[in-house]
Amino acid sequence: MKKLLIALCLSFLSVASFSQSSNTPIAIIPQPVSVTQTNGKFTLPENIVIEAGTQPEMKQVVAFLKDRLSVPTGRQVTVNASAPSATVRLLLNQKADAALGKEGYQLSVKPSAIEIKANGAAGLFYGVQSLVQLFPAAIESPSKVANVTWEAPCVEITDYPRFGWRGLMFDVSRHFFTKDEVKIYIDNMVRYKYNLLHLHLTDDEGWRIEIKSYPNLTKAGAFSAKKVGYFGTFDPPAPEEPRNYGGFYTQEDIKELVQYAKDRFVNILPEIDVPGHSLAAVVSYPELSCTPGVEKYQVRSGEEIMDWSHGHPPIALVDNTLCPANEKVYEFLNKVVTELAQLFPFEYMHMGGDECPKNYWEKSDEIKALMKKEKLKDMNEVQSYFTKRLEKIVMSKGKKFIGWDEILQGGLAPNAAVMSWRGIEGGIEAAKQKHEVVMSPTTFAYIDYMQGDPIIEPRVYATLRLNKAYTFEPVPDGVDPKYIKGGQANLWTEQVYNMRHAQYMTWPRGFAIAESVWSPKEKKNWNNFFQRTEQHFDRLKAADVNYAPSVYEPIISVSQTADKQLKVELATEAEGIDIYYTFDNSFPDNHYPKYKEALTFPKEAVMLRVITYKGNEPKGRLMSIPVEELQKRAEMKNAAH
Repeated sequence: MKKLLIALCLSFLSVASFSQSSNTPIAIIPQPVSVTQTNGKFTLPENIVIEAGTQPEMKQVVAFLKDRLSVPTGRQVTVNASAPSATVRLLLNQKADAALGKEGYQLSVKPSAIEIKANGAAGLFYGVQSLVQLFPAAIESPSKVANVTWEAPCVEITDYPRFGWRGLMFDVSRHFFTKDEVKIYIDNMVRYKYNLLHLHLTDDEGWRIEIKSYPNLTKAGAFSAKKVGYFGTFDPPAPEEPRNYGGFYTQEDIKELVQYAKDRFVNILPEIDVPGHSLAAVVSYPELSCTPGVEKYQVRSGEEIMDWSHGHPPIALVDNTLCPANEKVYEFLNKVVTELAQLFPFEYMHMGGDECPKNYWEKSDEIKALMKKEKLKDMNEVQSYFTKRLEKIVMSKGKKFIGWDEILQGGLAPNAAVMSWRGIEGGIEAAKQKHEVVMSPTTFAYIDYMQGDPIIEPRVYATLRLNKAYTFEPVPDGVDPKYIKGGQANLWTEQVYNMRHAQYMTWPRGFAIAESVWSPKEKKNWNNFFQRTEQHFDRLKAADVNYAPSVYEPIISVSQTADKQLKVELATEAEGIDIYYTFDNSFPDNHYPKYKEALTFPKEAVMLRVITYKGNEPKGRLMSIPVEELQKRAEMKNAAH
């Protein structure tokens, strides 16, 4: 689940001036339940009045809307609790509209005024997000923009989410992201109506949260030696290399983040990953391991610590597990969970459970004695024993237990919820056992995967293109939907070093997952979605948020003809994209040959270069593919057949 990730950042300059009006189609992401465009347009006046209640939960709704209507436009905005001639009215329903639920809204844009109604402040917040998306892209700018006609089409929208769990997982363990960077991630995700941030707080590469009962977790476990390159291939740090790369959140930081998220109607799900992925904890407290003192533990800096050649689970080269036969482990976990429960009000607590190697357990006399005492048949049952004890600890603090789908092996804890990542099969099995399920399968929702061709994306072990992500369906056929709480995308960060890169990996695939968990299933349409996505690229540029243009770049298929010549076929995910190419080492533009049919690689040529255009505008990045790379792909294809 958590292996290599990506590393490519685009730089977008802040846009100082736009010449744009609202003459573009309605392009709201995620797609609302019902949109009816009516006659006319709303034009933003010079002096804007927002009518809104003074309830505490309304504070951020009003603050966000005021910011967007004033900063990029330069307009004056005032807020009143009662304003009969208000420009925008934010109204809480006196009598709840059952169809809207807690997060739904009704948005009415007329030529003279705008009205948003909802049962609660969350619904108003999401209605405001949709309203902002009706204005020109420049509305997203962090500074004043000139030459914009600030208009929105007149519409009637009724909207509410399909699922209550709409999440993004952000791995802050593999690389540490500061408190302020996490806030940026929250700001970006709520624009697309996500309501859950899953923070992966601990792993082999770092323990990121202060636990006052165990201060060494952050003193020793939060720092490693800095390495740059391909994660998993680094040499172990030399003894003299400084271990000062990393960081952690104090408990005051966590309280601040929890409140920041709450103000934006986001819950934070904390994850402490045990019993595997626990090297940072074992470094801090070696007595928690089944093999204390056998080796000098160190927080992982990206060196190889697992042998994956034998499949799943891996064989550990370093014991990175907590010991299920050690009572000190349960004392440790009880104190950790106690402190977590006091910090995170969300009802669930994620305790990991994935990719736990068993080879060190198999050698342990303590484990053998535990198996005999508890009548455990194999190592899966040993992990199940651990999980069931941990679930009792979590429940004793008033929380619900959730873990990765490996917790099914050896017997599922009685009340555990399952997050299904190895495809959807684990989720199906858990739902059939009448357990709650969150779907986050690698096949559709792992946004650490490559987004395009490996020649231009940092190579990892799998690819997830935007159009595949958009086919994500959280409720498998034959499964009772009442057990499917929703879904989420997961961003693992082994090779994501900074926020620009995290944004690059999240968007636009985050659009696809947002629509899969918010919009009605029958509303989903790839061509319509991509048309809206293109408009949101402009919005991300205006907001100075990074994104990946990979969807515009060619899908390259290589084979060999009967006479051993290379045959190259090119395609694109998006319609209306033209591909231009060269074999002569020059750099193609739209004056070069346009791809129309499969290409035969010239005998003496050494390089294929391709670039995509939409009309006269270049879209994808220039891709240069040496003949050796194409030959390798053709041979791999032949071997596979």
